[in-house]
Amino acid sequence: MKHRTFIWFCAMLWIIALPALSAFQVDQAAGSAATTEKKAKVKTKAKKAEQAGQTESESATSKAREATGAHRQVTTVPESEIAAAKASGKVWVNTETGVYHKSGQWYGATKQGKFMTEQEAIKSGYRAAKSK
Repeated sequence: MKHRTFIWFCAMLWIIALPALSAFQVDQAAGSAATTEKKAKVKTKAKKAEQAGQTESESATSKAREATGAHRQVTTVPESEIAAAKASGKVWVNTETGVYHKSGQWYGATKQGKFMTEQEAIKSGYRAAKSK
């Protein structure tokens, strides 16, 4: 009698656990598919970087700089023009954000901007950049 009860209990446990086990296997399969997809994307990015003439370490370094903000924007005006503007006391106005820079990392280096005197910038409604 005890033997039959044990067998019956095991059969019920198996019937109850089977759907959960199937769901677990489906989740694992989906997870491995997602991992495979991520690996494929990484390989594609590496190929694109290689075609662009960058090594993986260079592209990783540039991505890290972008993420931390520890890079300088590409200057939109020639260095000679930046030097002349600094000498004449002009500020660089980022016309996109409405902030002007007297010097520093963003002086002459934002995508949208122009040089003007500080008084002109204030009259036009631009505000000074917060100093670090």
